[in-house]
Amino acid sequence: MIEVKNVSKSFNDKLVLNNISTIFEKGKTNLIIGQSGSGKTVMMKCCIGLEMPETGSIQFDNRAFSTVSEKNKSEIRKEMGVLFQGGALFDSFNVEQNVMFPLNMFTKKSLEEKIERVNFCLKRVNLDNVNKLFPSELSGGMMKRVAIARAISNNPSYLFCDEPNSGLDPKTAEIIDALISEITEEYNITTVINTHDMNSVLQIGQKIIFLYQGQLWWQGDKSSILETENPELQDFVFSTELTRRLKK
Repeated sequence: MIEVKNVSKSFNDKLVLNNISTIFEKGKTNLIIGQSGSGKTVMMKCCIGLEMPETGSIQFDNRAFSTVSEKNKSEIRKEMGVLFQGGALFDSFNVEQNVMFPLNMFTKKSLEEKIERVNFCLKRVNLDNVNKLFPSELSGGMMKRVAIARAISNNPSYLFCDEPNSGLDPKTAEIIDALISEITEEYNITTVINTHDMNSVLQIGQKIIFLYQGQLWWQGDKSSILETENPELQDFVFSTELTRRLKK
């Protein structure tokens, strides 16, 4: 569980996050949605520690994160897995080396143990016998699955996914959504997903927070989001022809 309490953040006197309080629940897919400029990327960066809130606090299972020393932050960071937008694989590393990277950084496992863990994670994302391939030899969907394998290689308690479906076709995006949801439930991870993809919202949105102009404007789940009477959320949810048809 990640608890966000009264978090505010500004840049150059512009308030980007305004007194945000919410809970990202353990074992669930927690989605942050909102229009561009709503503050959702800054919210995720604050959770990861790439940005620090000016007021308020962020706690990981009752452990302070945003207000503690760098040494204590680093201990919690070891429990995080991050799926970056686009995958962010190292071009000069093959698949095995990419997935092994967090193990090299944060563990003292032997090479044999690392390879065993790499193979387990690749198998879990339905990728066998690709260890020696390089990112340039992979499809977009395969790159995302390798990135997921890397994100879970160190058994994270918290998984952060930034626009995991960016650049993918609808069918592949659906596969990635299902994979993230399965892994979240299987390993009881607190998963936080930053997305604007309404297909993801309706498929795997167990806990959804909607940010509007830096404020927490609505929160609920995929079953209640289509019934909202919040006008700003309605404009966001029913902005496409597909979702407008669901409203009828």
